[in-house]
Amino acid sequence: MSAPAKQVVSHWINGQAVIPSGSRMGEVFNPATGAVARHVPLADVATVDAAVQAAAAALPAWRDAPPLRRARVMQKFLQLMQAHQEELAALASAEHGKTLPDALGSVQRGIEVIEFACGIPHLLKGEYSENVGSGVDCHTVRQAVGVCAGITPFNFPVMVPLWMFPVAIACGNTFVLKPSEKVPSCSLRMAQLFQQAGLPDGVLNVVHGDKVAVDALLTHPGVSAVSFVGSTPIAKSIYETCARHGKRVQALGGAKNHAVVLPDADMAFTADALIGAAYGSAGERCMAISAVVAVGAAADPIVAQLKKRALAIKIGPGDADGMDMGPLVTGVHRDKVKGYVDLGVKEGAQLIVDGRAHVVKGHENGFFIGTTLFDQVKPTMGIYKDEIFGPVLIVLRVDTLEEAIALVNANPYANGTAIFTESGGAARRFENEIQVGMVGVNVPIPVPVAFYSFGGWKNSLFGDLHVHGTEGVKFYTRTKVVTTRWPKQDTPAAGFHMPTLG
Repeated sequence: MSAPAKQVVSHWINGQAVIPSGSRMGEVFNPATGAVARHVPLADVATVDAAVQAAAAALPAWRDAPPLRRARVMQKFLQLMQAHQEELAALASAEHGKTLPDALGSVQRGIEVIEFACGIPHLLKGEYSENVGSGVDCHTVRQAVGVCAGITPFNFPVMVPLWMFPVAIACGNTFVLKPSEKVPSCSLRMAQLFQQAGLPDGVLNVVHGDKVAVDALLTHPGVSAVSFVGSTPIAKSIYETCARHGKRVQALGGAKNHAVVLPDADMAFTADALIGAAYGSAGERCMAISAVVAVGAAADPIVAQLKKRALAIKIGPGDADGMDMGPLVTGVHRDKVKGYVDLGVKEGAQLIVDGRAHVVKGHENGFFIGTTLFDQVKPTMGIYKDEIFGPVLIVLRVDTLEEAIALVNANPYANGTAIFTESGGAARRFENEIQVGMVGVNVPIPVPVAFYSFGGWKNSLFGDLHVHGTEGVKFYTRTKVVTTRWPKQDTPAAGFHMPTLG
Protein backbone atom coordinates (compact mmCIF):
# COMPACT_ATOMS: atom_id res chain seq x y z
CA MET A 1 0.00 0.00 0.00
CA SER A 2 1.38 3.41 -0.95
CA ALA A 3 1.90 6.07 1.70
CA PRO A 4 -0.85 8.71 1.96
CA ALA A 5 -0.24 11.90 0.01
CA LYS A 6 1.18 14.73 2.08
CA GLN A 7 -0.93 17.82 2.66
CA VAL A 8 0.05 20.80 0.48
CA VAL A 9 -0.08 24.25 2.06
CA SER A 10 -1.43 26.64 -0.57
CA HIS A 11 -0.68 30.23 -1.46
CA TRP A 12 -3.44 32.77 -0.67
CA ILE A 13 -4.03 35.20 -3.53
CA ASN A 14 -7.02 37.51 -3.91
CA GLY A 15 -8.94 35.69 -1.20
CA GLN A 16 -8.47 32.19 -2.59
CA ALA A 17 -6.21 29.19 -1.98
CA VAL A 18 -3.91 28.80 -4.98
CA ILE A 19 -1.55 25.97 -5.94
CA PRO A 20 -0.27 26.62 -9.48
CA SER A 21 0.19 23.51 -11.57
CA GLY A 22 3.79 22.48 -12.02
CA SER A 23 4.96 24.30 -8.88
CA ARG A 24 8.29 23.41 -7.37
CA MET A 25 7.60 21.92 -3.94
CA GLY A 26 9.38 22.37 -0.65
CA GLU A 27 9.29 20.02 2.32
CA VAL A 28 7.90 21.02 5.71
CA PHE A 29 9.24 18.83 8.54
CA ASN A 30 7.97 17.77 11.90
CA PRO A 31 11.14 18.67 13.82
CA ALA A 32 10.35 16.25 16.66
CA THR A 33 10.29 13.22 14.39
CA GLY A 34 12.39 14.35 11.44
CA ALA A 35 9.62 13.26 9.07
CA VAL A 36 8.16 15.33 6.23
CA ALA A 37 4.73 16.49 7.43
CA ARG A 38 3.52 18.44 4.39
CA HIS A 39 4.65 20.14 1.23
CA VAL A 40 4.57 23.77 0.20
CA PRO A 41 4.60 25.28 -3.30
CA LEU A 42 7.55 27.58 -3.98
CA ALA A 43 6.34 30.63 -5.85
CA ASP A 44 7.81 31.60 -9.20
CA VAL A 45 7.90 35.15 -10.61
CA ALA A 46 4.45 34.80 -12.16
CA THR A 47 2.87 33.74 -8.86
CA VAL A 48 4.46 36.66 -7.02
CA ASP A 49 3.26 39.00 -9.74
CA ALA A 50 -0.30 37.65 -9.40
CA ALA A 51 -0.21 38.40 -5.66
CA VAL A 52 1.13 41.91 -6.19
CA GLN A 53 -1.46 42.59 -8.90
CA ALA A 54 -4.23 41.41 -6.58
CA ALA A 55 -2.93 43.72 -3.86
CA ALA A 56 -2.70 46.63 -6.31
CA ALA A 57 -6.27 46.09 -7.50
CA ALA A 58 -7.58 46.04 -3.93
CA LEU A 59 -5.60 49.11 -2.87
CA PRO A 60 -7.80 52.04 -4.01
CA ALA A 61 -10.97 50.92 -2.25
CA TRP A 62 -9.19 49.83 0.93
CA ARG A 63 -7.02 52.95 1.08
CA ASP A 64 -10.10 55.16 0.70
CA ALA A 65 -12.12 53.30 3.34
CA PRO A 66 -12.52 55.41 6.51
CA PRO A 67 -9.98 54.43 9.17
CA LEU A 68 -12.83 53.61 11.55
CA ARG A 69 -14.20 51.08 9.07
CA ARG A 70 -10.74 49.50 8.75
CA ALA A 71 -10.49 49.42 12.54
CA ARG A 72 -13.78 47.54 12.83
CA VAL A 73 -12.48 44.82 10.52
CA MET A 74 -9.33 44.72 12.66
CA GLN A 75 -11.44 44.32 15.81
CA LYS A 76 -13.22 41.30 14.31
CA PHE A 77 -9.86 39.85 13.29
CA LEU A 78 -8.66 40.35 16.86
CA GLN A 79 -11.62 38.36 18.20
CA LEU A 80 -11.01 35.52 15.74
CA MET A 81 -7.31 35.40 16.55
CA GLN A 82 -8.09 35.18 20.24
CA ALA A 83 -10.60 32.38 19.58
CA HIS A 84 -8.05 30.45 17.48
CA GLN A 85 -4.98 31.17 19.59
CA GLU A 86 -4.48 27.55 20.64
CA GLU A 87 -4.90 26.31 17.07
CA LEU A 88 -2.26 28.72 15.80
CA ALA A 89 0.09 27.82 18.64
CA ALA A 90 -0.28 24.13 17.79
CA LEU A 91 0.56 24.85 14.15
CA ALA A 92 3.61 26.87 15.17
CA SER A 93 4.77 24.11 17.51
CA ALA A 94 4.25 21.39 14.92
CA GLU A 95 6.31 23.13 12.21
CA HIS A 96 8.93 24.96 14.27
CA GLY A 97 9.29 22.54 17.20
CA LYS A 98 8.91 25.02 20.07
CA THR A 99 6.92 23.97 23.12
CA LEU A 100 3.21 24.72 23.22
CA PRO A 101 3.46 27.17 26.15
CA ASP A 102 6.19 29.08 24.32
CA ALA A 103 4.14 29.08 21.12
CA LEU A 104 1.07 30.31 22.98
CA GLY A 105 3.06 33.15 24.46
CA SER A 106 4.41 34.22 21.08
CA VAL A 107 0.94 34.16 19.54
CA GLN A 108 -0.30 36.34 22.37
CA ARG A 109 2.47 38.87 21.77
CA GLY A 110 1.44 39.00 18.12
CA ILE A 111 -2.21 39.47 19.02
CA GLU A 112 -1.21 42.49 21.08
CA VAL A 113 -0.05 44.19 17.86
CA ILE A 114 -3.56 43.70 16.44
CA GLU A 115 -4.92 45.35 19.59
CA PHE A 116 -2.61 48.30 18.93
CA ALA A 117 -3.69 48.48 15.28
CA CYS A 118 -7.35 48.71 16.34
CA GLY A 119 -6.55 52.26 17.47
CA ILE A 120 -5.58 53.37 13.96
CA PRO A 121 -8.10 56.27 13.72
CA HIS A 122 -6.22 57.99 16.53
CA LEU A 123 -2.78 56.98 15.28
CA LEU A 124 -3.35 58.52 11.84
CA LYS A 125 -4.22 61.96 13.17
CA GLY A 126 -2.04 64.71 11.74
CA GLU A 127 -1.05 68.18 12.92
CA TYR A 128 -2.74 71.52 12.27
CA SER A 129 -1.47 75.08 12.57
CA GLU A 130 -3.78 78.02 12.07
CA ASN A 131 -2.67 81.30 10.52
CA VAL A 132 0.95 80.39 9.81
CA GLY A 133 0.80 83.39 7.48
CA SER A 134 -1.86 86.00 6.86
CA GLY A 135 -4.95 83.92 6.19
CA VAL A 136 -2.83 80.80 5.63
CA ASP A 137 -3.32 77.52 7.49
CA CYS A 138 -1.12 74.42 7.40
CA HIS A 139 -1.86 70.78 8.23
CA THR A 140 -0.38 67.31 7.75
CA VAL A 141 -2.02 64.03 6.80
CA ARG A 142 -0.72 60.47 6.90
CA GLN A 143 -1.53 58.41 3.83
CA ALA A 144 -0.88 54.80 2.83
CA VAL A 145 2.31 54.05 0.88
CA GLY A 146 0.70 51.40 -1.39
CA VAL A 147 1.40 47.69 -1.78
CA CYS A 148 3.70 46.48 1.02
CA ALA A 149 5.58 43.20 1.36
CA GLY A 150 6.73 41.30 4.43
CA ILE A 151 9.43 38.61 4.46
CA THR A 152 9.47 36.73 7.76
CA PRO A 153 11.68 34.08 9.44
CA PHE A 154 10.96 30.56 10.66
CA ASN A 155 11.31 31.14 14.38
CA PHE A 156 8.05 33.02 15.04
CA PRO A 157 5.48 31.92 12.43
CA VAL A 158 2.69 34.01 13.99
CA MET A 159 4.29 36.83 15.96
CA VAL A 160 6.67 38.29 13.38
CA PRO A 161 4.10 38.46 10.53
CA LEU A 162 1.78 40.16 13.02
CA TRP A 163 4.48 42.76 13.65
CA MET A 164 3.92 43.81 10.03
CA PHE A 165 0.66 43.23 8.23
CA PRO A 166 -1.93 44.41 10.82
CA VAL A 167 -0.28 47.83 11.11
CA ALA A 168 0.26 48.11 7.35
CA ILE A 169 -3.32 47.13 6.55
CA ALA A 170 -4.81 49.32 9.27
CA CYS A 171 -2.96 52.27 7.70
CA GLY A 172 -4.75 51.62 4.39
CA ASN A 173 -2.10 49.61 2.55
CA THR A 174 -2.46 46.21 0.96
CA PHE A 175 0.04 43.47 1.70
CA VAL A 176 1.92 40.47 0.29
CA LEU A 177 3.38 38.22 2.98
CA LYS A 178 6.22 35.80 2.20
CA PRO A 179 6.66 33.64 5.32
CA SER A 180 9.48 31.17 5.76
CA GLU A 181 8.83 28.11 3.63
CA LYS A 182 9.83 26.03 6.67
CA VAL A 183 6.72 27.17 8.62
CA PRO A 184 4.02 28.10 6.09
CA SER A 185 0.76 27.03 7.72
CA CYS A 186 0.24 29.81 10.28
CA SER A 187 0.34 32.59 7.69
CA LEU A 188 -2.24 30.85 5.52
CA ARG A 189 -4.52 30.31 8.50
CA MET A 190 -4.27 33.96 9.58
CA ALA A 191 -5.18 35.09 6.06
CA GLN A 192 -8.25 32.89 6.16
CA LEU A 193 -9.28 34.33 9.55
CA PHE A 194 -8.76 37.88 8.30
CA GLN A 195 -11.06 37.18 5.35
CA GLN A 196 -13.62 35.79 7.80
CA ALA A 197 -13.36 39.06 9.72
CA GLY A 198 -14.47 40.96 6.63
CA LEU A 199 -11.16 41.91 5.01
CA PRO A 200 -11.75 42.45 1.27
CA ASP A 201 -10.10 39.99 -1.08
CA GLY A 202 -6.67 41.04 -2.26
CA VAL A 203 -5.84 43.20 0.76
CA LEU A 204 -3.74 40.40 2.33
CA ASN A 205 -2.00 37.83 0.13
CA VAL A 206 0.38 35.04 1.12
CA VAL A 207 3.00 33.55 -1.19
CA HIS A 208 5.39 30.83 -0.13
CA GLY A 209 8.82 30.40 -1.59
CA ASP A 210 12.57 30.70 -1.47
CA LYS A 211 15.02 33.18 -2.97
CA VAL A 212 13.11 33.28 -6.26
CA ALA A 213 10.03 34.66 -4.51
CA VAL A 214 12.04 37.05 -2.36
CA ASP A 215 13.91 38.51 -5.32
CA ALA A 216 10.66 38.90 -7.25
CA LEU A 217 9.16 40.94 -4.41
CA LEU A 218 12.26 43.08 -3.93
CA THR A 219 12.42 44.10 -7.58
CA HIS A 220 8.70 44.26 -8.41
CA PRO A 221 7.75 47.79 -9.49
CA GLY A 222 4.34 47.43 -7.85
CA VAL A 223 5.78 46.98 -4.34
CA SER A 224 6.34 50.26 -2.47
CA ALA A 225 7.69 49.08 0.89
CA VAL A 226 9.39 45.95 2.24
CA SER A 227 9.72 44.70 5.83
CA PHE A 228 12.16 41.90 6.63
CA VAL A 229 13.35 39.95 9.66
CA GLY A 230 16.23 37.50 9.33
CA SER A 231 20.00 37.20 9.32
CA THR A 232 22.29 40.21 8.98
CA PRO A 233 23.85 39.32 5.59
CA ILE A 234 20.42 38.88 4.01
CA ALA A 235 19.03 41.97 5.78
CA LYS A 236 21.86 44.07 4.37
CA SER A 237 21.35 42.65 0.88
CA ILE A 238 17.60 43.30 1.03
CA TYR A 239 18.19 46.86 2.22
CA GLU A 240 20.60 47.56 -0.64
CA THR A 241 18.36 45.93 -3.25
CA CYS A 242 15.26 47.82 -2.13
CA ALA A 243 17.18 51.10 -2.07
CA ARG A 244 18.31 50.55 -5.66
CA HIS A 245 14.70 49.98 -6.66
CA GLY A 246 13.37 53.02 -4.83
CA LYS A 247 11.47 51.18 -2.11
CA ARG A 248 11.01 52.03 1.53
CA VAL A 249 12.64 49.29 3.60
CA GLN A 250 13.12 48.12 7.17
CA ALA A 251 15.40 45.10 7.39
CA LEU A 252 16.01 43.60 10.83
CA GLY A 253 19.14 41.46 11.03
CA GLY A 254 20.90 39.15 13.45
CA ALA A 255 21.95 39.50 17.05
CA LYS A 256 24.46 38.57 19.72
CA ASN A 257 22.61 39.61 22.84
CA HIS A 258 24.67 40.10 26.01
CA ALA A 259 23.56 39.94 29.62
CA VAL A 260 25.89 41.70 32.02
CA VAL A 261 25.87 40.22 35.53
CA LEU A 262 27.27 42.31 38.39
CA PRO A 263 28.46 40.81 41.68
CA ASP A 264 25.56 42.37 43.61
CA ALA A 265 22.92 40.62 41.48
CA ASP A 266 20.61 38.02 43.00
CA MET A 267 22.32 34.99 41.48
CA ALA A 268 19.40 32.57 41.75
CA PHE A 269 16.98 35.07 40.17
CA THR A 270 19.52 35.96 37.49
CA ALA A 271 20.26 32.34 36.61
CA ASP A 272 16.54 31.54 36.32
CA ALA A 273 16.07 34.52 34.01
CA LEU A 274 19.09 33.69 31.85
CA ILE A 275 18.23 30.03 31.45
CA GLY A 276 14.86 30.85 29.93
CA ALA A 277 16.34 33.61 27.79
CA ALA A 278 19.14 31.40 26.47
CA TYR A 279 17.40 28.07 25.96
CA GLY A 280 13.75 29.01 25.44
CA SER A 281 12.60 28.18 21.91
CA ALA A 282 15.88 26.20 21.66
CA GLY A 283 17.75 29.48 21.40
CA GLU A 284 16.11 30.22 18.04
CA ARG A 285 15.18 33.78 18.97
CA CYS A 286 16.69 37.01 17.69
CA MET A 287 16.31 38.28 21.26
CA ALA A 288 17.81 35.21 22.95
CA ILE A 289 20.58 35.88 25.45
CA SER A 290 23.54 34.04 23.96
CA ALA A 291 26.42 35.72 25.83
CA VAL A 292 26.76 36.32 29.57
CA VAL A 293 29.31 38.93 30.62
CA ALA A 294 30.21 38.08 34.21
CA VAL A 295 31.80 40.97 36.08
CA GLY A 296 34.42 40.20 38.74
CA ALA A 297 33.22 38.00 41.57
CA ALA A 298 29.95 37.23 39.76
CA ALA A 299 31.63 34.76 37.42
CA ASP A 300 32.01 31.56 39.43
CA PRO A 301 28.60 31.75 41.16
CA ILE A 302 26.67 32.47 37.96
CA VAL A 303 28.43 29.71 36.01
CA ALA A 304 27.64 27.21 38.78
CA GLN A 305 23.99 28.25 38.85
CA LEU A 306 23.68 28.13 35.05
CA LYS A 307 25.26 24.67 34.88
CA LYS A 308 22.83 23.27 37.44
CA ARG A 309 19.81 24.65 35.58
CA ALA A 310 21.03 23.77 32.10
CA LEU A 311 21.41 20.12 33.08
CA ALA A 312 17.88 20.07 34.52
CA ILE A 313 16.10 21.31 31.39
CA LYS A 314 13.55 18.83 30.03
CA ILE A 315 13.94 18.36 26.29
CA GLY A 316 11.38 16.65 24.08
CA PRO A 317 8.60 17.12 21.52
CA GLY A 318 7.02 20.55 21.70
CA ASP A 319 3.52 19.16 22.20
CA ALA A 320 4.52 16.89 25.11
CA ASP A 321 3.60 17.92 28.64
CA GLY A 322 6.26 19.41 30.86
CA MET A 323 8.88 20.08 28.20
CA ASP A 324 11.13 23.12 28.60
CA MET A 325 12.75 22.93 25.17
CA GLY A 326 11.93 21.30 21.84
CA PRO A 327 14.01 20.40 18.79
CA LEU A 328 15.67 22.72 16.30
CA VAL A 329 13.75 23.53 13.14
CA THR A 330 15.71 21.33 10.69
CA GLY A 331 18.40 18.70 10.69
CA VAL A 332 20.68 21.00 8.71
CA HIS A 333 20.40 23.69 11.34
CA ARG A 334 20.97 21.20 14.16
CA ASP A 335 24.18 20.04 12.51
CA LYS A 336 25.29 23.65 12.07
CA VAL A 337 24.80 24.30 15.79
CA LYS A 338 26.73 21.13 16.66
CA GLY A 339 29.50 22.40 14.44
CA TYR A 340 29.73 25.57 16.52
CA VAL A 341 30.09 23.48 19.70
CA ASP A 342 32.94 21.61 18.00
CA LEU A 343 34.48 24.95 17.09
CA GLY A 344 34.24 26.24 20.66
CA VAL A 345 36.11 23.19 21.97
CA LYS A 346 38.75 23.59 19.27
CA GLU A 347 39.18 27.28 20.10
CA GLY A 348 39.88 26.45 23.75
CA ALA A 349 36.70 27.57 25.48
CA GLN A 350 35.83 25.57 28.59
CA LEU A 351 32.88 23.28 27.80
CA ILE A 352 30.77 23.09 30.98
CA VAL A 353 27.66 21.38 29.54
CA ASP A 354 27.81 19.46 26.25
CA GLY A 355 24.52 18.90 24.41
CA ARG A 356 25.85 17.33 21.22
CA ALA A 357 25.05 13.73 22.12
CA HIS A 358 21.57 14.38 23.49
CA VAL A 359 18.97 11.88 22.24
CA VAL A 360 15.24 11.91 22.99
CA LYS A 361 13.96 8.39 23.49
CA GLY A 362 11.34 7.50 20.91
CA HIS A 363 12.35 10.48 18.76
CA GLU A 364 15.80 9.42 17.69
CA ASN A 365 15.31 10.95 14.22
CA GLY A 366 14.14 14.29 15.57
CA PHE A 367 16.28 17.41 15.26
CA PHE A 368 17.26 17.55 18.92
CA ILE A 369 20.37 18.91 20.56
CA GLY A 370 20.91 19.38 24.26
CA THR A 371 21.71 22.54 26.16
CA THR A 372 25.33 23.65 25.88
CA LEU A 373 27.26 26.01 28.18
CA PHE A 374 30.76 27.42 27.62
CA ASP A 375 32.90 29.35 30.10
CA GLN A 376 36.15 31.28 29.62
CA VAL A 377 35.12 32.46 26.16
CA LYS A 378 37.23 35.16 24.51
CA PRO A 379 35.96 37.88 22.13
CA THR A 380 38.24 36.54 19.38
CA MET A 381 36.49 33.16 19.27
CA GLY A 382 34.05 32.22 16.53
CA ILE A 383 31.43 31.09 19.05
CA TYR A 384 31.38 34.68 20.31
CA LYS A 385 31.60 36.51 17.00
CA ASP A 386 28.90 34.53 15.16
CA GLU A 387 25.18 34.27 15.82
CA ILE A 388 24.71 30.55 16.53
CA PHE A 389 20.90 30.64 16.85
CA GLY A 390 20.70 27.54 18.99
CA PRO A 391 20.81 26.43 22.65
CA VAL A 392 24.42 27.46 23.19
CA LEU A 393 25.18 29.93 26.00
CA ILE A 394 28.67 31.37 26.43
CA VAL A 395 30.21 33.16 29.41
CA LEU A 396 32.87 35.84 29.11
CA ARG A 397 34.66 37.26 32.17
CA VAL A 398 35.65 40.89 32.75
CA ASP A 399 36.80 42.82 35.81
CA THR A 400 34.62 45.93 35.75
CA LEU A 401 31.32 47.34 34.52
CA GLU A 402 33.30 49.71 32.31
CA GLU A 403 34.93 46.73 30.57
CA ALA A 404 31.55 45.05 30.18
CA ILE A 405 30.03 48.11 28.52
CA ALA A 406 33.03 48.43 26.21
CA LEU A 407 32.74 44.75 25.24
CA VAL A 408 29.05 45.02 24.38
CA ASN A 409 29.54 48.27 22.48
CA ALA A 410 32.38 46.80 20.42
CA ASN A 411 30.15 44.03 19.07
CA PRO A 412 28.77 44.68 15.58
CA TYR A 413 25.33 43.42 16.61
CA ALA A 414 23.11 45.64 18.75
CA ASN A 415 19.66 44.11 18.99
CA GLY A 416 19.04 43.57 22.72
CA THR A 417 20.98 43.52 25.96
CA ALA A 418 20.35 43.29 29.70
CA ILE A 419 22.01 44.03 33.01
CA PHE A 420 21.41 42.23 36.30
CA THR A 421 22.18 44.26 39.39
CA GLU A 422 20.67 45.75 42.52
CA SER A 423 22.48 49.03 41.95
CA GLY A 424 20.35 51.79 40.45
CA GLY A 425 23.46 53.80 39.64
CA ALA A 426 25.06 50.96 37.72
CA ALA A 427 21.82 50.25 35.84
CA ARG A 428 21.39 53.91 34.94
CA ARG A 429 24.94 54.14 33.64
CA PHE A 430 24.42 50.97 31.61
CA GLU A 431 21.21 52.11 29.96
CA ASN A 432 22.74 55.51 29.13
CA GLU A 433 26.06 54.31 27.73
CA ILE A 434 25.12 51.07 26.02
CA GLN A 435 24.82 51.27 22.22
CA VAL A 436 22.00 48.77 21.75
CA GLY A 437 18.44 49.27 20.57
CA MET A 438 16.55 47.40 23.32
CA VAL A 439 17.76 47.30 26.92
CA GLY A 440 16.54 45.31 29.93
CA VAL A 441 17.28 46.05 33.57
CA ASN A 442 16.81 42.75 35.40
CA VAL A 443 14.69 41.78 32.36
CA PRO A 444 16.47 39.19 30.19
CA ILE A 445 14.46 39.54 26.96
CA PRO A 446 13.46 43.21 26.65
CA VAL A 447 11.01 42.81 23.76
CA PRO A 448 8.91 45.99 23.82
CA VAL A 449 5.14 45.85 24.23
CA ALA A 450 3.12 46.45 21.06
CA PHE A 451 2.66 50.19 21.54
CA TYR A 452 6.43 50.67 21.61
CA SER A 453 8.57 49.65 18.64
CA PHE A 454 10.94 46.70 18.16
CA GLY A 455 14.36 47.14 16.59
CA GLY A 456 18.09 47.16 17.15
CA TRP A 457 21.05 49.29 16.14
CA LYS A 458 24.16 48.77 14.00
CA ASN A 459 24.18 45.44 12.10
CA SER A 460 20.89 44.41 13.70
CA LEU A 461 18.85 46.92 11.68
CA PHE A 462 19.14 48.38 8.20
CA GLY A 463 16.69 51.23 7.80
CA ASP A 464 15.47 54.19 9.79
CA LEU A 465 12.32 52.88 11.47
CA HIS A 466 11.57 49.93 13.74
CA VAL A 467 8.61 47.55 13.46
CA HIS A 468 5.13 47.88 14.98
CA GLY A 469 4.21 50.56 17.49
CA THR A 470 4.27 54.21 16.47
CA GLU A 471 7.34 53.73 14.27
CA GLY A 472 5.43 51.04 12.38
CA VAL A 473 2.69 53.56 11.64
CA LYS A 474 5.34 56.00 10.39
CA PHE A 475 6.88 53.32 8.18
CA TYR A 476 3.58 52.32 6.57
CA THR A 477 2.43 55.90 5.90
CA ARG A 478 3.76 58.94 4.08
CA THR A 479 3.28 62.42 5.46
CA LYS A 480 1.75 65.06 3.24
CA VAL A 481 1.80 68.74 4.19
CA VAL A 482 -1.09 70.90 2.95
CA THR A 483 -0.91 74.71 2.99
CA THR A 484 -4.29 76.43 2.50
CA ARG A 485 -5.47 79.95 1.74
CA TRP A 486 -9.02 81.05 0.95
CA PRO A 487 -8.55 84.50 -0.56
CA LYS A 488 -11.05 87.29 -0.46
CA GLN A 489 -11.70 89.33 -3.58
CA ASP A 490 -9.25 92.06 -2.52
CA THR A 491 -6.44 89.66 -1.51
CA PRO A 492 -3.40 90.22 -3.75
CA ALA A 493 -2.08 87.20 -5.63
CA ALA A 494 1.39 85.87 -4.93
CA GLY A 495 4.21 87.75 -6.63
CA PHE A 496 7.42 86.51 -8.17
CA HIS A 497 9.35 86.58 -4.91
CA MET A 498 9.69 83.73 -2.39
CA PRO A 499 6.60 83.82 -0.14
CA THR A 500 7.30 84.55 3.51
CA LEU A 501 5.34 84.55 6.72
CA GLY A 502 3.53 87.69 7.83
